[in-house]
Amino acid sequence: MDLPGDVASAVSPLFEVLPMEDAMQRLVPSGGVGGEALAAAAAVMNDPALSGRDALKAGLWLYVDELDRSHDISQGMKDATGSYWHAIMHRREGDFWNSKYWYRNAGSHPAMAGFDPYTFVDQVEEAGEDDADLVSQQQQEWQTLFEWCAKG
Repeated sequence: MDLPGDVASAVSPLFEVLPMEDAMQRLVPSGGVGGEALAAAAAVMNDPALSGRDALKAGLWLYVDELDRSHDISQGMKDATGSYWHAIMHRREGDFWNSKYWYRNAGSHPAMAGFDPYTFVDQVEEAGEDDADLVSQQQQEWQTLFEWCAKG
């Protein structure tokens, strides 16, 4: 990933335990990943590089399938980025209508360039089960937004 040095150093312990290709494997997860990855994520949240950077924290909780923790943060963010994380969280919990609502609130977020979130929500809803192509798109969406937030 293309992250600034301080953020890259902060999140590297989590990415070592849970590499991107292994993260967010479920379109609608039934719980967090638990174990070592959850402990690594909790430790990362206390790194000074993430201090005051709620957008990164909301994304990292999604990364480890801790939807409620991500929701608590993104719901409190009153900007397009918070709405974008909020939309992803609701899609991942299977609340597809609400996800689209939050994507509308995100507007034409710079991280959405070339991505149609409404079609993606429909595809996830129609799949009814995990699909490798959709999981890959989910990971790419997450990475794009996370990198954008890290550079902002």
